[in-house]
Amino acid sequence: MSTKRDYYEILGAKKNATLEEVKTAYRGLALKYHPDRVPAEQKKEAEEKFKEISEAYAVLSDANKRALYDQYGHSGIDQKYAYEDIFKGADFSSVFQDMSDSGFGGGLFDEIFSDLGFDIFGGRGRSRSSRSRRGRDLEVAVAITLEEAAAGTEKTINLPRYDTCSTCSGSGAKPGSKKSTCPQCKGSGRTVVSNGFFQLAQACSRCRGEGSIIQAPCPSCRGEGRSRVTHKIKVKIPAGVDSGSHLRVRSEGEAGTAGRGDLYVNIEVEKHDVFERHNNDISTEIKISLVKAILGAETEVPTLEGRVKMKIPAGTQSGRVFRLKEKGIPDVYGHGKGDELVRVEVEIPQNLNVKQRQLIEEFARASGEGLDKESFSDKIKKAFK
Repeated sequence: MSTKRDYYEILGAKKNATLEEVKTAYRGLALKYHPDRVPAEQKKEAEEKFKEISEAYAVLSDANKRALYDQYGHSGIDQKYAYEDIFKGADFSSVFQDMSDSGFGGGLFDEIFSDLGFDIFGGRGRSRSSRSRRGRDLEVAVAITLEEAAAGTEKTINLPRYDTCSTCSGSGAKPGSKKSTCPQCKGSGRTVVSNGFFQLAQACSRCRGEGSIIQAPCPSCRGEGRSRVTHKIKVKIPAGVDSGSHLRVRSEGEAGTAGRGDLYVNIEVEKHDVFERHNNDISTEIKISLVKAILGAETEVPTLEGRVKMKIPAGTQSGRVFRLKEKGIPDVYGHGKGDELVRVEVEIPQNLNVKQRQLIEEFARASGEGLDKESFSDKIKKAFK
């Protein structure tokens, strides 16, 4: 969803790693993130990780793709290869054979790569066609205020997405009509291509892996089996999120015959007029009078929860920073709360009346200040800069 990670970093391999070192790195990670070897609640994350490391291996194990990636990065790969093409020609067979010997068969990889529409085992494991494909993930950006980021909020998103057609229940065929066997794949839903190492079974281009052809398309979806509709999705945004945070809302993506995809919500916290955010702390600046700075006083300070009183000690210098404990942003993981940092700027009066000037000059003489070359008020201004 976001910017892709470096392929070498994903596999934990050096830039000058040999093909065998790349294969060894991939084999170890493939075993580690095998969905059958993790708890049930971690299976979906393991599948996503497995796809990521398999994509990295498919590129770095192919001399041509690797050279292109080393020179241009992800943009070079993305411009030349479709996602399915990245995996074509990659030598997974020896790695998968090792895993089969360890008790993990090809059915896993059919399941993991079912979204790609092909079976890298050429039929040695369980066969899954595009009819059992999970729906596409969706991504949306949501802007919130700093106050909402601090307190948490709920947003309603108008989300256009493809849903299963209610007229044909996703079959794509007009209700009451029948489908016919695909003449190209003879109903198997796949066509097989050999690259020398193993057979690559792809979804049939004629029937798109269904094994059958629609004779009378559904009038609502025109044979697609799905239609585009706009849904209102309520998303709970936890307290403590920041710009760049990503929320995953399960099963709110597009519909597929093997279940819905997920919705990823990218958070953007808007700039605030009063506060600046620094991780979980916030900062602001207030102005106080010269009298309050010299004699001390209480003054009101803005916070995200309203105004509070803060004590100004006598003799406070301009630029001094005060800390208001736990008036910042809550940690998104529940580890406490940040502080508010208040910087004080002392305002020097510019237009004194006669009495005010006399009193200041009297104070100056009592303090031993000379007034012949530079006025005392000018010295005060310099002192508080």
